[in-house]
Amino acid sequence: MITKPRINPWIIVWLCFATLSIVMSARQSVSVMTDEWANTLGWSKTFIGSGQSVALIMVAIFSPVAGNLADRFGARIMLVAGLLLVGTGLLAFAVVPVAAIFIIGYGLIAGVGFATANMHLISTALAKLFKENRGLATGIANSGATAGQFITVPLLAIGLTLFSWRWSIIAAAAACALMALVIWIMLKPTEEESAAQKSETISDEPLWTRLKFLLTNPTFHILYWSFFICGITTTGAIETHFLPYAAYCGFPPVPASGIYGLTAAINFAAMFASGYLTDRVNRPLLLGSIYLVRSLSFIVLMNVGTSYEMMFLFAVIYGIFDYSTVPPTASLVASHLGLKIMGLAMGLISGGHALGGALGAFLGGYLFDLFARYTEMWWFAFGTAILAGLMVFMLRENRTAKDLVPAAAH
Repeated sequence: MITKPRINPWIIVWLCFATLSIVMSARQSVSVMTDEWANTLGWSKTFIGSGQSVALIMVAIFSPVAGNLADRFGARIMLVAGLLLVGTGLLAFAVVPVAAIFIIGYGLIAGVGFATANMHLISTALAKLFKENRGLATGIANSGATAGQFITVPLLAIGLTLFSWRWSIIAAAAACALMALVIWIMLKPTEEESAAQKSETISDEPLWTRLKFLLTNPTFHILYWSFFICGITTTGAIETHFLPYAAYCGFPPVPASGIYGLTAAINFAAMFASGYLTDRVNRPLLLGSIYLVRSLSFIVLMNVGTSYEMMFLFAVIYGIFDYSTVPPTASLVASHLGLKIMGLAMGLISGGHALGGALGAFLGGYLFDLFARYTEMWWFAFGTAILAGLMVFMLRENRTAKDLVPAAAH
């Protein structure tokens, strides 16, 4: 039995949506502010990028830690802690804009916050709250990460234009603090709910026992390594190298950025659709198909040339099959590995995604330096995406027809 909270569960979904939107906009503030910091603070772009790299390393390291703590203490405490860490890190270097504080504030402190108030913890929290419509709830909430790209990030840019980078960063820190307060108040359970949730979804097993179960479980390895590949083909390949590739093909910066923004907008809707389908169809078939069709986007990308039509086609295919892996992956973790260790499992899997992203980002640059083109990187992304799909097809759906949400259900 999944215990219902004292407020409507769908309100919690939208609170999680807002949380991810704020956190992801804070995480991407570096890309918005890079030129301004280079001009006003004299920092090199290499140094600014290193702060982003430190933050990603923190995400890879601390995602399993945050997931484990969520299994022990619940998601409410961890979401609040993550938001406060992000806000503190941002505020620190906005007030004292020196290089060391940027690395400590954004890279280390906010980096741990990014690992805590993240999609893996949101997915875990909602899986423990929803039994029916679990996939849809996960898809809606996690689409907040995409909303952070094309809704809240432009607000940072507007603040930079109208005021200053400092006030924009301070506003983002204030939004994190306000959201932490809202989460703390709105998600406070009653004593009865707290006791019920602890018995149903909070693990009291030693960490080593849970780790041993996961590391010897074939299902965990399939989901971990497929999500590792997901990181290679998204964060590593596209988020890092798409705009440089567009410039390499001769596309001006503004149209290229517009096409990249289109992938985010399509992705936003695709997350809803993926969550909806997760509750209604065979999940291994759905997830494996997402990876296989995503692989085709790299074939399109290799044949773009100077064609805007081909670039648009890539944006549509990639946008549909980008973040849409999250709802079925989270749902499979919940049903195949168990709710009581879902935080640890999703934390490890999310860390794998970050490591895959780091590998993809490095390989893209290395292969370009080696061959003076991106073709080899796109072939590598194509092949690994196919491998991820075939791996997922090895899983078996453990739901019966009566467990599926009817297509007409609301």
